[in-house]
Amino acid sequence: MRSVLAYAPRPGPLGRARPWIAAAYLAPLAIIAFAFANPLVLVAAGATAAAAGIASGAGRSIAQPLRWSLGLAVMVVVVNAIASQRGDTVLIRGFDFPVLGQIDVTLEALAEGAVLALRIVVALLVFAVWSACVDPDRVLRAIRPVAARSALTATLVSRLVPIAAADGARMAEAGRLRGPAAAPVGRAALTRRLVAGSLDRSVDIAATLELRGYGLGIRSRLPRHPRERGEAGLLVAGIAGLALIAAAAIAGVAGFDAYPRIAMDVDAPTILLALAVPVVALAPLAPGALRRRRARRG
Repeated sequence: MRSVLAYAPRPGPLGRARPWIAAAYLAPLAIIAFAFANPLVLVAAGATAAAAGIASGAGRSIAQPLRWSLGLAVMVVVVNAIASQRGDTVLIRGFDFPVLGQIDVTLEALAEGAVLALRIVVALLVFAVWSACVDPDRVLRAIRPVAARSALTATLVSRLVPIAAADGARMAEAGRLRGPAAAPVGRAALTRRLVAGSLDRSVDIAATLELRGYGLGIRSRLPRHPRERGEAGLLVAGIAGLALIAAAAIAGVAGFDAYPRIAMDVDAPTILLALAVPVVALAPLAPGALRRRRARRG
């Protein structure tokens, strides 16, 4: 069964783009998740990432991490409300908690936890789009001349972990099919056989890599990926997004402070920034998405 987070060829510019262009396009949305705390801007960045994934045909890859992040968001809000004892607006006073003692739950702590949870959700959405739309083999080929060992390790891990999982499933199924008179196969025995098989496979892989010349210290050249249609628009959108958030950070737009009282910018520059983020990011994806939608209707 294929994971919804796994890469698959996607329609549209983002699915065809070279890795460094896709990284430049998605970088502004990831930076917003880590550098801004204003809920308006965070919601705009999250909605933009989700829309970019849907426009690239990765809607299921967006929905799955979004469902996972809801439980994580609730946990972040609860933990911050308990751990943070700051804020002037006390909602629950004198709540006794084991080990920690008396706990006061404040509105400011809940707001800060909600913002932290929102930032996590936005970051997960951005990286889900990256995982679903960018070919990992092209990424590894791109970083191999810079970090050959890391690229080789990542390649082996990405290939051998699914193989080990499939081996474990086949061994468990074989153990169940031996018949009712056979002794049951415990987890310890199954783990030993799986580890032994993995070690045998690793020795074979090491010998193969040695025969192919890995480890000789030969530095490979940077790969030349062909240009794809629509990459220019993605690059322009990424550069424009970086310039937009840099100007907003320098000007102090979209501020947010939870303590001692909640203070959030909802002025015209903040609203314009929240509106400009999706407009700039989705502009290169909109024409192709509209053409595919019309083709499906036709």
